[in-house]
Amino acid sequence: MSKAFYRKYRSKSLGEVVGQSHITDILSRSLKEDKVAHAYLFTGPRGVGKTSIARILAHEINGLPYQEDASHLDIIEIDAASNNGVEDIRELRERVQLAPVSARKKVYIVDEVHMLSKAAFNALLKTLEEPPAHVVFILATTDADKLPDTIVSRTQRFNFRTISADKVAKHLGWIAEQEGFLVEPEALQLIALHGEGSFRDSIGLLDQLHSAADSKKGVTKELVEAFLGLPPLELVDKLLTAYEAGNLKTIIALLEEAEATGAQPGVMAAELIRAIRARLGDKPQLVPLLDSLLEVARSSRPDIKLLTVLAASAQATTAAPEPGTEKPKSAALLSTAPSVSAPAKKEPKSTTKATEKDNESPKPPTSVQKTAFDWSKALGHVQTNDIALYSVLSKCTPSYDGETLRLYAGNAFYKKKLDTARYRAQLMTALETLGMTDLTLETVGTPPPPQDAMAASVAAIMGGGEEYAMEETEEKK
Repeated sequence: MSKAFYRKYRSKSLGEVVGQSHITDILSRSLKEDKVAHAYLFTGPRGVGKTSIARILAHEINGLPYQEDASHLDIIEIDAASNNGVEDIRELRERVQLAPVSARKKVYIVDEVHMLSKAAFNALLKTLEEPPAHVVFILATTDADKLPDTIVSRTQRFNFRTISADKVAKHLGWIAEQEGFLVEPEALQLIALHGEGSFRDSIGLLDQLHSAADSKKGVTKELVEAFLGLPPLELVDKLLTAYEAGNLKTIIALLEEAEATGAQPGVMAAELIRAIRARLGDKPQLVPLLDSLLEVARSSRPDIKLLTVLAASAQATTAAPEPGTEKPKSAALLSTAPSVSAPAKKEPKSTTKATEKDNESPKPPTSVQKTAFDWSKALGHVQTNDIALYSVLSKCTPSYDGETLRLYAGNAFYKKKLDTARYRAQLMTALETLGMTDLTLETVGTPPPPQDAMAASVAAIMGGGEEYAMEETEEKK
């Protein structure tokens, strides 16, 4: 049975570690000078080598060769995710008093240490502060913010970094060379980018692609794109060019082509964001597009949202300029709004149109035109299908501006409930029954702001506010 690449090519010494020299150099120097700390803390994103370096360090402290398949009685690994109770730590405190079996030091590697309970942290604190001379702790975590300061202050902390795409691609190329298969440089870069700085994820992806690759062609850029469901890089470049030119027909055609390749709208938006970031220094006018693309993944209809975001430039480009002036092309590129033409000069109120409008009697707040969106109907649908969700929604104050439905939950607890996948899916289903398929849903964990405009907004959502019966109140007065 073949061994996975990430295990086969795992570093065996501090000198072999790639991309974390700011940590391995210090550790190597401290080992050479026999300055071993009683507790280390390794923090950083997943897949960057925290556990691997912890194992290597444990072996090098004891002068032992590191062999992944071999175990040692004096090097103990503990998964805090499944051993996070106070009883587990109390048992650990008793065991650390025992001397090493054969090694110089007894080393405890506690992975995902942030998963320990509060009581477990308190139980560990004293041992971590004054451990026996023969014990070394190495704590590793992806979420250092969840650790108590009292724990962090009793360790030597090392912050791991994500590894640059160039370094990852170079290392992947070396692995392919060792394994004797072909891989295109463009494919290496694409794998490295989608590994997002994680060696483990990148090497694992290379392993899968190697299994799926043609023995003659090897791993190609096209294979990586098809495997990950990505749009071709050329298509992404063409789409950005069409956006800058404001060519709506080309934008629509390219999006249809991307859909035909199986690229999901969220993935398409992510690839556009990646491409824009790479060229932002030369094209700062793409900043508004970058900001708008972030909304695609949060939309209930990401395909429509992506189209409207990209089509905004075409609408801006075709907007008519003021007479006697030529609208600069940059104006279309610097805005994602439907129209970016200069604001029209205010006409005096003596014009006929203005006079007619002035003669109209002002409408009371209750006569706000009812939109196609009726919050009470949405609540009714939810009440029928999910009474638990209804109990939360009934306490929310909605606000709808034509594009975004914002729910003021009143507190963080209700917001957390609404953000769960089950509740959000049920709510979106209710909205779709009302024909509201192209809106952005936001939840806010506070009461609504005390603004006069809010009352009109809520009235519009509730179907015009007929239930307030303002006219009857006036008559009674």
